[in-house]
Amino acid sequence: MSERRVVAITGGTSGIGLAIARRHVAQGDRVVIGSIDADTTSIEALGLLPALSRLMRTDVAQESDVAALVAAAVESFGRLDVMVNNAGIGDGSRSVVDFDAERLLRTNGVLFNGVVFGIKHAARAMLPQGSGSIINIASIAGISTHINSGHLYSAAKAAVVHLTKTSALELGRHGVRVNCICPGYIATPLFGRGMGLAGAELSASVEAASAAFVDLQPLKRAGRPEDIAAAAAWLSSPDASFVTGHALVVDGGASVGGDWDPANGRGRVVRQALETRKATA
Repeated sequence: MSERRVVAITGGTSGIGLAIARRHVAQGDRVVIGSIDADTTSIEALGLLPALSRLMRTDVAQESDVAALVAAAVESFGRLDVMVNNAGIGDGSRSVVDFDAERLLRTNGVLFNGVVFGIKHAARAMLPQGSGSIINIASIAGISTHINSGHLYSAAKAAVVHLTKTSALELGRHGVRVNCICPGYIATPLFGRGMGLAGAELSASVEAASAAFVDLQPLKRAGRPEDIAAAAAWLSSPDASFVTGHALVVDGGASVGGDWDPANGRGRVVRQALETRKATA
């Protein structure tokens, strides 16, 4: 692997994807960002270095777009060392009795098919060089049912976790590692976009999410895109060279459950019941 790596990131113009891109550029890596919003922004506006970065419009539900993103990385910088399948979309959090085919196709197209295409084309670039790291952004909604992120979203993210593991089984012998990250409640524009917000309202939605997420996990702060970028940086680094097929949870403890307070646990309830029973005996 070259000292300066080549990284492709889908959904890289905001939130988690942009934080990952900025971290790689800061350490001198070459980054190619694919985003459906690429036409409305620029490398400079994203705070990235033009000499180290490329930006192209990519709809991950279209295989040809994902193939073009990987090809652009190889053509621009000579190889592909890291692929981050990050692009996301909400599912509208509809009841099971209100599912509709259009929403199903779009949700699966972005959240699952996009990851399938990303793994496929990244692997084709990485196998000849005998090395590479593929990182899929899943969610704690894919491993815990109490997260309430929507049926279709949760199911798609669970599929990403499983696909990560099966892909790791096949590609490991060729030196290509496949892992995923399961973020918790991270304050990003995803939630506001799901409500149709844009501009100043979208920025305000990130601030609102940050405040609302403080008490949703044992660690009392909202998750930040930089938390996921740090995890992705480790997974793709030589320090994680013996890690593959892993679902790394970064959620402040949200998937574990609520706070554990010994003073208010089941032991206290049992003691109270025994004391009540003695008092009425």
